Amino acid sequence: MGVQLSSLVDAKELEFNQLTGRKIGVDALNVLYQFLASIRQPDGTPLMDSQGRVTSHLTGLFYRTVKLLEFGIEPVFVFDGRPHEKKGDTIEARKKVRAKAEGAWREAQEKGDLKEAKKFAQASGRITGDMMDEAKSLLRALGVQSIDAPSEGEAQAAHMVKNGSLYAVASQDFDSLLFGAPKTIRNLTVSGKRKIAGKSEYIEVKPELIELDKFLSTLNITQEQLILIGLLVGNDFEPGVEGIGPKKALDLVKKHPTLDSVLNSEIKDKLEGLNFPEVYDIFAKPNVTDEYDINPGVLDREEVKRILCTEHSFSQERINANLDKLEKSLLSGRQSKLEKWFQ
Repeated sequence: MGVQLSSLVDAKELEFNQLTGRKIGVDALNVLYQFLASIRQPDGTPLMDSQGRVTSHLTGLFYRTVKLLEFGIEPVFVFDGRPHEKKGDTIEARKKVRAKAEGAWREAQEKGDLKEAKKFAQASGRITGDMMDEAKSLLRALGVQSIDAPSEGEAQAAHMVKNGSLYAVASQDFDSLLFGAPKTIRNLTVSGKRKIAGKSEYIEVKPELIELDKFLSTLNITQEQLILIGLLVGNDFEPGVEGIGPKKALDLVKKHPTLDSVLNSEIKDKLEGLNFPEVYDIFAKPNVTDEYDINPGVLDREEVKRILCTEHSFSQERINANLDKLEKSLLSGRQSKLEKWFQ
């Protein structure tokens, strides 16, 4: 889930064409879970191939990546590496939540309650190692780079934005802000029409840009104070302090603007059992690397069809139609670059 800062964030809406020509680091695991949660049948069952293997993640990855490429956006998918030992409790807690949701999903299916079934099914999805390998193979066939981070994918992507390799991090979570990403884009992989919960109405969802400098300036805080807010409200490495949400945390760090002052503040008794210094360093001094390749590859049309159509029973007609559009847009983009070169 990441750190919850939505009540403090004021993002700027974007159109896709404003991102044309930009290299954007995509939090790969984040988007795969999005696809697995949202691309399901009415009773919550994920899409599957003729052999009963889940394909929701491949469906979302293919169509969304093709759309980004058609807009001239260059996505670089950054996958999580080895999780920090402090994340162990969070990982175990998520497993229990998914197991519980899966049981509730099956129960709702038996009752014929499709609405409840789909709700619980969306929280039950698991991304396996095989699914991540399939995703990387598909991206490679599409000519899109993927990177394995040493640890947290968002930390690596944020580092690459800071050093100028990428324009922004794309994620639904706000962790990239704590990792110091100068620019974060939300809704890049989920934009479109979204149904309002409990209603038959839809809203249009567009990409949103969060610029770290403007965000900190608006709140009148430093990067150190932002990390402290993340520690207080809770994150993937520590549960946070009970009863403290984003706004209370903001007030507290303005009064106590350093880690030491927070540790010795009026809430110090509530911090027992929490290791704020270690978690602070996870965000302030993340485990990242400068060894990576973000140069785009070449579209391998036949390999894309082998993965999707031959291996997983996707419609040849639909995949061919999308690859035709993609090849046309890629050719148009190359011609445009050549024209600029000779002007």
